[in-house]
Amino acid sequence: MNHDLAIARSVTLRPIAGIAAQLGIPEAALEPYGRFKAKIGFDFIRSVRDRPDGALVLVTGISPTPAGEGKTTTTVGLGDALNRIGVRAAICLREPSLGPSFGQKGGAAGGGRAQVAPMDEINLHFTGDFHAITAANNLLAAMIDNHLYWGNALGLDPRRISWRRAMDMNDRALRGLVVGLGGVANGAPREDGFDITVASEVMAVFCLARDLDDLQARLGRIIVGQTREGANVTARDLAADGAMAALLRDALQPNLVQTLEGSPAFVHGGPFANIAHGCNSLMATRLGLKLADVVVTEAGFGADLGAEKFLDIKCRIGGLRPAAAVVVATIRALKMHGGVARSDLAREDPAAVARGVANLARHVENLGKFGLPVLVALNRFDHDTEAEFEVVRAAMARREVPVFRCTHWADGGAGAEALARAVEQAIALGQARYAPLYADGLGLAEKIRCIAREIYRAADIALPEAVAQRLARFEAAGFGHVPVCIAKTQYSFTADPTRMGAPEGHTLPVREVRLSAGAGFVVAICGDVMTMPGLPRVPAATSIRLDAEGRIEGLF
Repeated sequence: MNHDLAIARSVTLRPIAGIAAQLGIPEAALEPYGRFKAKIGFDFIRSVRDRPDGALVLVTGISPTPAGEGKTTTTVGLGDALNRIGVRAAICLREPSLGPSFGQKGGAAGGGRAQVAPMDEINLHFTGDFHAITAANNLLAAMIDNHLYWGNALGLDPRRISWRRAMDMNDRALRGLVVGLGGVANGAPREDGFDITVASEVMAVFCLARDLDDLQARLGRIIVGQTREGANVTARDLAADGAMAALLRDALQPNLVQTLEGSPAFVHGGPFANIAHGCNSLMATRLGLKLADVVVTEAGFGADLGAEKFLDIKCRIGGLRPAAAVVVATIRALKMHGGVARSDLAREDPAAVARGVANLARHVENLGKFGLPVLVALNRFDHDTEAEFEVVRAAMARREVPVFRCTHWADGGAGAEALARAVEQAIALGQARYAPLYADGLGLAEKIRCIAREIYRAADIALPEAVAQRLARFEAAGFGHVPVCIAKTQYSFTADPTRMGAPEGHTLPVREVRLSAGAGFVVAICGDVMTMPGLPRVPAATSIRLDAEGRIEGLF
């Protein structure tokens, strides 16, 4: 059995009503999904909306490597540690996508003694939220083709339809296809394609909606294409927004689960940070802030992607003001950024750590541009040495950033208590002066350029004329004020996944831009990043199976 799964199954979970009671949620407000999962009813959410907010702590990371960093594990460990030291804390995480679960990355429920549970159910289907999002996305696609079939009263140009179908699976064969083949009865042939569900605008709308009314309003603003004259056609024009909202109604209620130590955790929504905005739902975060003294949340991939989008998109749209940020790293990963091969990571190499720590330093410096106090959490491995740790400590000391060695993977919350006490102190000092990186009034191209220069340390962006004209049309249509969401590789500050460390002076190529009018941002696709990933040569799915008792095995 997989080690993480074995640990998870060794723990006796508490009935979900007991976990809810820790946050003052009455049993009547729960809609249980079995014994250990529940959704929180809208009536209760409305009843607490006028309460003051707790403190919000963001957990982010360095640029990810195959060596692993443990961002979700640290988020869980820190939440457990805060509860251990007497702080009423809740955790907010994204739901795992089936794409990585069956692909290369594996599950996303934490690891070791720092997990949310039941981990196998969370990683596979969970409460069906992603299926509802997929269905809402594809209902809109079906209604577009149905509208064309029955006469196209709106004058939608089939060549200018931008809405794509979605599926929560890695399947490169679906990136581009032709629909409507087989004769007149099947509609008119046209080009189409699939995105993975976590890249769908419906997912972004779901995660940024404040309530059911806002959800339906945002769904209605989704632009599906243009007429021959260039006028936008929306989901509301097709009268699809109401049915889409109906499909998403139950899913929008936040999901409550628990950690292995019994800390409450909201796991809800799940856009990827390399192709979407990378944060859990605003509904869950706002609910957590009303119920807990401290909410610990994470943003996907490295701070250049997940944290930037959390701070420039989610906090801006949701009116959130984070109190502190934790950047997660490992000595192993810093060695990889310093040029060491994965096979040599067990060998002591302070010089490689010194080279690789530039990546950590870049992320720390970037977070300071948003006005946040920053702490560093180093997930400890057995072969880490004191000399290697001292390199990191000294580099961060020059920036007045504390570093904490954490063992929550092995020891649970007890292994992150020092970090928790420092976070508690940072909150108490009240030094956060959060501000987004750029103003709403800055032009769209300049917003992309600002992120490229300030966060990626690029010299400039490469903006083809056709892309620049498309941005100008977005602005002319009244969308110049929205934030931008960069889609690019997670492995580098550049658009080249092989350039590790902290490169600077490069050019960020902007290949395509898409308007997500319902979500309220513009997506800039840079380099070769795909909105429908493919499976690796040996997918994780090949190791997943059922045992003789019908239990899932082989799930990371």
